[in-house]
This record gives sequence, C-alpha cells and structure tokens, in this order.
Amino acid sequence: MKILLAEDDYTSRLMLQVVLEKWQYTVVTAENGSEAWKMLNNPNNIQIAVLDWEMPEMDGLEVCRKIRELDRDTPIYIIMLTGRDTTDDIVHGLDAGADDYITKPFNENELRARIRTAERMVRVQESLASTVNELRQALEHVDTLQGILPICMHCHGIRSDDEAWHRLEKYIENHTMAKFSHSICPDCMAKHYADEDD
Repeated sequence: MKILLAEDDYTSRLMLQVVLEKWQYTVVTAENGSEAWKMLNNPNNIQIAVLDWEMPEMDGLEVCRKIRELDRDTPIYIIMLTGRDTTDDIVHGLDAGADDYITKPFNENELRARIRTAERMVRVQESLASTVNELRQALEHVDTLQGILPICMHCHGIRSDDEAWHRLEKYIENHTMAKFSHSICPDCMAKHYADEDD
C-alpha cells in the first residue's frame, strides 16, 4: 500500500513518515501542494494521500479537489491533516472531497486506526474495480442482435448488411455465442415421417 504524505513542516513530515513506515507502508513525501499534485497526477499507484490543510503553493483543499477530478478506476483515499478542529472546518474539508481527517498534533493510535480504515476502503474499491473490468471484458465477447433483420419468408435465410443471404442458424452463430444442434420437433416428425411407421 503506497501512501503520499504531503506536509510542509519538515519535523512533522519526518515523524509521520517514520510512523507509517514502521507500519510497513510505502511512503512518498511532498513538501508543498504543487509537488503533491504532480505526484498524484502521474500513474504511480498512490492509493492513500495524507494532505496537510495549509501548505505553500497549493493548499490541501485545492489538491483534494484536483484529485477528485482525476479519471481513475479506484479513487485515492484522502485523509486531511489539520490543526483546525471546528465542525465548520471539518465539514469544509469533507465537502472538498476528503474521505477523513485527523487533527494535529496527531495521536498515533488514532492515526493507525484511520489509516487501516483507508486501507480497507482501498481494498474494497480495488476489488470492485477488478470485478467491473471482468464484466466489461465478458460483455465485449457477447454480441447482441438488435434492430430489424430481413428474413426470407420461405427459406428463413437472413440478409446481412452487405446484401448477402445467410442460413438462419449460421447467421446467429456468427453474431452471438449460441450454437445449434439439429433435432426434429413432434409436429415435423408427424408430418414428414408418419408414413414411414406404417
């Protein structure tokens, strides 16, 4: 699990990095919002972002909004790191697209609980994205017949878009995943083979 830690204060950034790496996470760091955004805007598999609210060049809220505009199969889980703890500030951060927040100075146990929650959410989203991709690939292999098919009223041949005529079963086999096996229905058995039994 790769975590981006964006914090402009060197001491705080180093402390957080040491703690996260102690818990076996891969940590990349940024010291301002612009640097964080460049890292997040590249396909480098960052799954969780811990963003300081107040950073130079681009603050955490702006980075958060930009992250939410990214076209990704699995969204980045964002934890806002802030010294602000009023309800209005928390709501403002969540409205900007943050998934969670933690106040500074952080409590190590609380941080670990929130990171673990983030990791669970990322795993669920990755699993869902994988399932969606599998379904999409399966649908690509399923051809659906739609619209009006010109069919001969006598031989039941089907006319294709190139004006060629095809046997019904061959056309369906070529345009769907269906396969035909031949048999005789009771009515046809009675009609065509009844005399043979006498």
